Amino acid sequence: MAHDHTHVQEFFGVRAADWDTRFPDDGPAYAAAVAEMGLRPGARVLDAGCGTGRALTALRAAVGPRGTVLGADLTPEMLTAAVRSGRDAAGALLLADVARLPLRPHCLDAVFAAGLIAHLPEPATNLRELARVVRPGGRLALFHPVGRAALAARQGRRITPDDLRAEAMLRPLLAGAGWRLLSYVDEDDRFLALAVREG
Repeated sequence: MAHDHTHVQEFFGVRAADWDTRFPDDGPAYAAAVAEMGLRPGARVLDAGCGTGRALTALRAAVGPRGTVLGADLTPEMLTAAVRSGRDAAGALLLADVARLPLRPHCLDAVFAAGLIAHLPEPATNLRELARVVRPGGRLALFHPVGRAALAARQGRRITPDDLRAEAMLRPLLAGAGWRLLSYVDEDDRFLALAVREG
């Protein structure tokens, strides 16, 4: 997939209206991934590339009413779908590019990113931008509700050694961007890489 903004917006824009109906059973996987982040009540968390906001409710439950939940996405239609589903009640939605977030440094405790890494135009630089807005010791969760092999099969392709989500690729990529990989799970029913902000 090309990584320019226009292509990403076109790809997701035409799919936004029925995105949730295409993947109706993902809710528990999102909730389980959020639970593994270890968020505390009052924490400040961003859902980067939030799409229709499927993680927002779980993130709100984790940080409680005094916490801050933000959802940022590049595609207006996805945010419209999030509002239509009522998920904006769980967090504030931002039409924003995760490569240039309108947030001050170290203002967040964590970032949740579902399916994001495959759509980043410059993964090393973009992961560094996520690190910029997270305090030292904060967390990053790179998540997908199916593992790499299952996703490749769904898309009619094979896993290649240069897949960014492969642990051997992801660990140094994260390290170069200011993150240390804490745990890595790639199973048929989920992908979850948890990292901590260094420094």
